[in-house]
Amino acid sequence: MAIFEGAGVALVTPFHDDFTVNYEKLEELIEMQIAGGTDAIIIVGSTGEPSTLSIPDHLLVVKRCIEIVNKRIPVIAGTGSNSTETAIGTTTEAVKLGADGCLLVTPYYNKATQKGLVHHYTTIAKEVPSTPLILYNVPSRTGLNMMPETVAELVKTVPNIVGLKDATGNIAQTARMMNYCDGKLDLYSGNDDCITAIMSLGGKGVISVLSNIAPAQTKEIVMSYLRGDVKKSAKMQLEAMPLIDALFCEVNPIPVKGAMNLMGLGVGPLRSPLSELESQHVELMRKELEAYGLL
Repeated sequence: MAIFEGAGVALVTPFHDDFTVNYEKLEELIEMQIAGGTDAIIIVGSTGEPSTLSIPDHLLVVKRCIEIVNKRIPVIAGTGSNSTETAIGTTTEAVKLGADGCLLVTPYYNKATQKGLVHHYTTIAKEVPSTPLILYNVPSRTGLNMMPETVAELVKTVPNIVGLKDATGNIAQTARMMNYCDGKLDLYSGNDDCITAIMSLGGKGVISVLSNIAPAQTKEIVMSYLRGDVKKSAKMQLEAMPLIDALFCEVNPIPVKGAMNLMGLGVGPLRSPLSELESQHVELMRKELEAYGLL
């Protein structure tokens, strides 16, 4: 049984102007997502700026999200680290707080061999045997590509490793991975420009940046496909491409926070070393938001 099927949002972490977490705004954003039909909240993933949150703040954001959602939809906590010990600590604490699942990015900077990845994930999974885990493969951010054979080994040998957020952009690799996994893997697109393509390979949905600003539209791309209306899903995917491109004109989550502030959602600044959206990209974002009917 998948943790969720449909559109999950990789939610931003809103800050006050003094860079403290804005919990009132967090509640507003979560309610907006639930009202828009979002199927799961992915909290403090890459889009939520975990690299500049202390572990206590990280866990407090997870805790408040779980409390606000109050079991209406699943909450999946981003708890990955390039340290196995740190990932175990954050994951076990998130589970104690009531997270429905955890998202675990591949180790970054120090990287790992494929053998090291198997050990890393297996070790974490054993500490939370009743909690479903979603692996996260995003080579553009981590400098490490988890190979299809590695994913297949993990999902076949570790019962609570159930899913993968695929942000490789490599559809051939994704197809090979799904073949190796023999139907045992819940696949989610980690790229908003690949939703329909991932669905065609057996995907369950998307963990989306786009959903921060367009939750209903993002969900409909997925649900149209699941209802069998592939043409509508593909049409909506293509129509969203200019906005999706704008959302990744700089490193995520710089553009999406810029877009949300342009829309009046007031999510505040980014923590350094991330910087505000460049002026030329502000105008690009404004143009694409208007074209998509969001301004």
